[in-house]
Amino acid sequence: KELIRRAHELGLAVIMDLVHAHYVKNLNEGINELDGTDHLYSRPGEAGNQPYWDSKLFDYGKGEVQHFLLSNVKYWLDEFHFDGFRFDGVTSMLYHHHGYVTFDCRERYFDAGVNEDAIDYLTLANRLVHDFRPSAVTIAEDVSGMPGMCFPAADGGIGFDYRLGMAIPDYWIKLLKEVPDEKWNIWEMWSVMTNRLPEVKTVAYAESHDQALVGDKTIAFRLMDKEMYFHMDRASQNLIIDRGMALHKMIRLMTISTGGQAYLNFMGNEFGHPEWIDFPREGNGWSYAHARRQWSLARNGLLRYSWLGDFDRAMIRLIRKYRVLEDGYAWNLLMDEQNKTMVFSHGRLLFVFNWPPTASTPRLR
Repeated sequence: KELIRRAHELGLAVIMDLVHAHYVKNLNEGINELDGTDHLYSRPGEAGNQPYWDSKLFDYGKGEVQHFLLSNVKYWLDEFHFDGFRFDGVTSMLYHHHGYVTFDCRERYFDAGVNEDAIDYLTLANRLVHDFRPSAVTIAEDVSGMPGMCFPAADGGIGFDYRLGMAIPDYWIKLLKEVPDEKWNIWEMWSVMTNRLPEVKTVAYAESHDQALVGDKTIAFRLMDKEMYFHMDRASQNLIIDRGMALHKMIRLMTISTGGQAYLNFMGNEFGHPEWIDFPREGNGWSYAHARRQWSLARNGLLRYSWLGDFDRAMIRLIRKYRVLEDGYAWNLLMDEQNKTMVFSHGRLLFVFNWPPTASTPRLR
């Protein structure tokens, strides 16, 4: 409560990551089998299990389950004064197959695979949030692109304010893993950044915890890797660092200027934090060594991290000043695949990206 109160004093809104998509199987720590059965909050048998996550599923068709979950939503708003929720695992909730299919036709959104009870619950949850606190924001973590996700319930929608543009960070990481940057396809890049339904407000982001946890790497670390340990001081000269920092800036600017109506920074992303996150667990000897973000890197005037942070701050100011995110889609003006140069406008701003490491376009008209 004190954390939220202080954040509000500083003008910050606090959005909670709310997990109503599943619950833990553990009998000692969780609500599973509280009455001795496997179907108090779930459907009986295998229908009550989430096979991909080894957890239990809520039966959203039960009135008691709806009351339980809705009271939880209201509790966080009323007692703790949260400013909204990011609903975790919405794709798993929306479908009996939990989204593990290819969404290659419209019928996928309206066939027997859709969990209509979950849609009813999510609609009720959004109505509760917005009735209780009209200023609150709700965000859906949905990768399927369910139509109507961000339509008001009165118009037949589910009622979310935004959905996460989850394809964007997946694309950047796939690109960095598999394709040399001089061979990036700018048409493909443009397509991924702008591939969204016009009526669905999207939160664009270049990376999140999914990319930064142990076993993966942050964008900065993929671009510059071990060189970050030795050449991030301002006096050092290193082409890998120079190129990595340039691409890090361009990836963020491309994402915020084309990817949606809102933008998300992951902690440390704004200044290129070099390492992964790993919480204490048996596999790492319960170590806290990587359960951190080193904010001191961004404040050290001898290191280049502060330059990345300065760029991020200037980028956000520019986007806010010209209200770019309120303008819907960017307009494609030029895609020069041969020279890897793209030009587009968004609102009152003109953006020119020159992607190749060895060529420039000095007389672009």
